[in-house]
Amino acid sequence: MFTIRQATTADCQLIHDLAWQTFPHTYRDILTPEQNDYMMEWMYSLANLQKQMADGHVFFIAYDEAKPVGYVSVQQEDEHLFHLQKIYVLPDRQRHHYGERLFAQAMAYIKEVHPQPCRMELNVNRNNPAVAFYERMGMLKDRSGDFPIGHGFYMNDYIMAMEL
Repeated sequence: MFTIRQATTADCQLIHDLAWQTFPHTYRDILTPEQNDYMMEWMYSLANLQKQMADGHVFFIAYDEAKPVGYVSVQQEDEHLFHLQKIYVLPDRQRHHYGERLFAQAMAYIKEVHPQPCRMELNVNRNNPAVAFYERMGMLKDRSGDFPIGHGFYMNDYIMAMEL
């Protein structure tokens, strides 16, 4: 049985643990080990996850039976603009439609809290195969950039977008 529930700060350790199973695997052929380590601390330390939640990131965790298999987070950035911040599924659970269900959960949440028309954007590394996933979900490449994140590292991303 597949379920998704909204996370609380009590789930930061679980999100951290899932991130260590998903993020390095996703970026193993894209980022250097040094940039991967930096980004894991920057995005997934317990303190930074708690700060993200305090700053309005809303996380959802997906379960297959009782096993956590992935997560998604969304943040409102402006009156009519939301950002899909993170969406990851365990490597052995990819291609089982969990990503699609997490993506749908993000859209449903946005529509629930903001019933008016709005825009959802996300950043995705230009070399990440997930670009094709987001295009299948209806997102379009809107622009691209090289965004400094500190310590001489950059995120080389597309900004993809869709209207909700």
